[in-house]
Amino acid sequence: MAEAEQHWIACRFAGRHFDAGRDEVEHVATDRGDLSELQMVMLRIWAGLGNRWELPDAPERAAAPPPSPWTPVLFLLQQVINAVTVACVYGLLAIGYTLVYGILGQINLAMGELTMIGAMTTAVASAGLVMLGAQGAAPALLAVLLAVMGFTAVQGWTMDRLVFRPFRGMRTHTPLIAAVGLAIAYQEAVRLLHGARDWWPPPVFATRHDLASAGGFTLTALTSQAIVLALTAGLYALLAWVMKRTAFGRAHRACADDVGAAALMGLDVNRTVATTFAIGGAYAAAAGYVIALYYGGINFFTGYLVGFKALAAAVVGGIGSVPGAMLGGALLGMVETFWSAYFAIEYKDIVAFGLLALFLVLRPQGLMGQERRRGD
Repeated sequence: MAEAEQHWIACRFAGRHFDAGRDEVEHVATDRGDLSELQMVMLRIWAGLGNRWELPDAPERAAAPPPSPWTPVLFLLQQVINAVTVACVYGLLAIGYTLVYGILGQINLAMGELTMIGAMTTAVASAGLVMLGAQGAAPALLAVLLAVMGFTAVQGWTMDRLVFRPFRGMRTHTPLIAAVGLAIAYQEAVRLLHGARDWWPPPVFATRHDLASAGGFTLTALTSQAIVLALTAGLYALLAWVMKRTAFGRAHRACADDVGAAALMGLDVNRTVATTFAIGGAYAAAAGYVIALYYGGINFFTGYLVGFKALAAAVVGGIGSVPGAMLGGALLGMVETFWSAYFAIEYKDIVAFGLLALFLVLRPQGLMGQERRRGD
């Protein structure tokens, strides 16, 4: 029997991850050739994406609505709405950085890869939900979130046990170098297991709501944006309760103040640090969950740039402070979104890391962090 003929199709989008044009298909190539302009028009109409190309000899469009002084205001509010999900992603991952730094005084540069693992695991689980016809079921999506956070929490605990604990107490850069090696190992392992292609899980709760309109511009919001905001607020409130009302929270604060004194008082420092890594991994996975189901386009390299930006958010907010991590994520998300909307989008990464450099020079402790002196 002859082997089945294989076909392929490749799509190019106008943007990736947090870019505004991530849903706009620019070009489609197949094993039978590239789609023509007319075929692209028909594809977009069939997929319900609208048509931004003109058909040949298309009739004149209706007259544009008159300008309104409210249009710039609505556009500004639209950018605030768009920045919410970006800020939530940075804030959740920044919490992972700040928890570990607060107790060890070290930065875990492999935290971004835990976000990538959370995103890839979410994509695999989403594919399973699609096959079961349950991709839009809230209980199923909640179960996926809990499973992903649990799986990545185990990864965080294992990371501390095998990599960071043997180097604890060293006054060298060995733990930092080990974290870089671990991050590369995670990236290559995922690339070999899942390939280098992008994964695009189907978006969920993508219902669009028109809030206001003026001068031809419509202020819109998605149901998923409200869910992401509620999820982030709930996770932050849960962590705040854990840190203030539980034995682990008290142990974490004691170790953050003085590890040696905490050990002399009978606290199990190793268990407290391992639990901190597990919680940080779980929150990094929550950020990956949001990236996978809201933004899509994830691959083995997803956690690299997102991780460094979340680290910048943690430093800006005050690394070591959980409220500061959320504040830094909100600030960085706003800066990125507003720059992309009003200026050249190619420079948004330069602006983001330029903000980090500015804070390191003028306010190294961040917005809500405590100033550390030499020898602390």
